[in-house]
Amino acid sequence: MSTAGSNASLYERIGGAAAIEALVDRFYVRVIADDGLRPYFDHVALDKLQRMQVEFFSAALDGPVSYSGRSMTHAHQGRRITRMHLQAFVRHLFATLVDYPLSEDDRYAIIARINTYADDVLGSGGSGPAG
Repeated sequence: MSTAGSNASLYERIGGAAAIEALVDRFYVRVIADDGLRPYFDHVALDKLQRMQVEFFSAALDGPVSYSGRSMTHAHQGRRITRMHLQAFVRHLFATLVDYPLSEDDRYAIIARINTYADDVLGSGGSGPAG
């Protein structure tokens, strides 16, 4: 069950800034451990990526943060991310969200919010990570 009232934002319901930072840390441990996803991060500055992801998740969940990174389309352009890989990424997110005091509805609402960016992330698609 959610720890905050139903009028609270998803950002507040997940636990605010500290919870988002922990979420991103835990989430990327899962993502990087995934053999199918790890190649997408081989040449990525993970500390910078995680800082931008904290901003992104905070803003996407209606927190008091503005996302200052590149557009989703630009950030993922040329990466040849497939729907299968995006689905694995989202599965890791859902598995990470289970560790938080959220209702099942809240978890699905967060996934739905993140999935609104799927087309931007997939772009033209392709067969796998860019080399």
